[in-house]
Amino acid sequence: MFGPDITFLGVDRCDVNDPASYAGADVVIIGAPFDGGTSNRPGARFGPMALRQACYLPHDGSRPSLALRVDALRDLRVLDAGDVECYSGDVEGSLAAIEEAVHRVASSGAIPLVLGGDHTVALPDARGTARAYAAGRTSMIHFDAHADTGDITFGHLYGHGQPMRRLIESGAIRGDRFLQIGLRGYWPEPETLGWMARQNMRSYEMTEIVARGLDECLTESFGIALDECDQIFLSVDIDVCDPGHAPGTGTPEPGGLTARQLLDAVRRICYELPVAGMEVVEVAPPYDHADITAFLGNRVILEALSAMARRRKDDEGGPRWDPRQPLLDGR
Repeated sequence: MFGPDITFLGVDRCDVNDPASYAGADVVIIGAPFDGGTSNRPGARFGPMALRQACYLPHDGSRPSLALRVDALRDLRVLDAGDVECYSGDVEGSLAAIEEAVHRVASSGAIPLVLGGDHTVALPDARGTARAYAAGRTSMIHFDAHADTGDITFGHLYGHGQPMRRLIESGAIRGDRFLQIGLRGYWPEPETLGWMARQNMRSYEMTEIVARGLDECLTESFGIALDECDQIFLSVDIDVCDPGHAPGTGTPEPGGLTARQLLDAVRRICYELPVAGMEVVEVAPPYDHADITAFLGNRVILEALSAMARRRKDDEGGPRWDPRQPLLDGR
């Protein structure tokens, strides 16, 4: 909707209203340029455009991964459906349109990968994905500085501080299979934390992550996520990273993950777990110094796709990926 009509790094395009155009696709990228739910700084509506083009390499539909030794944009069939038409003055209409687009893609067997937009879009993204599977069998791994479990803000049920509550209330995602990683700061208040505890959510605040180590927390969260669930929805709010690593976001909170930690965590999730849907949200280019945040978001997407491609390659047999393998070992 905003800026040049381009696809993610030059992959082929498709039309979400024409199932034949993405038949057999592994991943379909969908833009959700909506920031009508922001409570602080707007601008995430320009996130999809920034995420699609933030790369210094040719936009030729190819990105070989040095670490994983795959080219996800070629080893997988990755298509771009463009942006869902979103009008910030029509919250419910925009969310309904996003959910329908995501549901169509998920129902086709492809993984919807949504480029936000503010975190309000998590509600239609995760709900649209979960609807394509058996009820109650999709879990959520949510990277964020904020819990996003508020109830009513500025008199409204929908906003970027409330989607996780609405998801749980809708029954799309079970509260006891809802994992949050990277929380910190001074919100939410005790009343909201009490509601979260009653849903049996599991939230890893940064102090716990520092004390125990991110890998240990991830391993524990994987066990919970796969208990009685068959697939994962992965939500990445870029403000999970420290503002020094991701300044271009609407609600920055100091003390978060490093860019390296986020990339490694996303790689692990998409390599080890059955990811059915994913989103990268809250990239707000108006506040992004030197495109730092857009570049990180772009690499989060590529890391996820590369891990999915590597998972498939390993499942098909042959030598399995070893992170300790030297780059120039001839294999």
